[in-house]
Amino acid sequence: MNWQSFKSTLLANPDKVLQFQYAEGQFVDASYHITEIKLAPIVSVDCGGVMNSWTEVIVQLYEPSVSETDRAMKVSKALSIINVVEKMLPLNPDATVKIEFGNSRFDTRQMYPGEFLTEGDAFTVNLVPDFTQCKALARNGSCGTLKPNTGSSCCGLVDAVVITETEEPELVGTEESSCCSPGGGCC
Repeated sequence: MNWQSFKSTLLANPDKVLQFQYAEGQFVDASYHITEIKLAPIVSVDCGGVMNSWTEVIVQLYEPSVSETDRAMKVSKALSIINVVEKMLPLNPDATVKIEFGNSRFDTRQMYPGEFLTEGDAFTVNLVPDFTQCKALARNGSCGTLKPNTGSSCCGLVDAVVITETEEPELVGTEESSCCSPGGGCC
């Protein structure tokens, strides 16, 4: 889900109480805080040697150690926090949205907003786990490794190659003129 869609969904439900379900029947405590909203441009090179780039907006939730049950955040409060952020940091409307959360029973992780449920005065965002993927295989490409016993390229394991060194390793850069000497200016 992109940032524009996520924010539009919130804008359509300003008077509801915003809650997040991070696992089946497990909700972020109603006294949570939105501690920060991060804009994260990602640039990577995948195992197939292709450069990828995308942007994420990460909404970080903090659950206090002492529950403040009388403090349920309404969607309108979350929107006011978003407005403060967007005045200082323009958020890319096409960025992928992730919600970052963890507590003493659930390791901190980034999750995607999945299904949105409205029941009574509650607006619940069901969070779904992030996952890893091989972008090269997703493009029907190759990551450049050979599949054992097939000769075809894929992300499978390759047979181990054992290299034995029988000669003394050659030292390089040890001449008097080397820049990597005390006072040589290389460090």
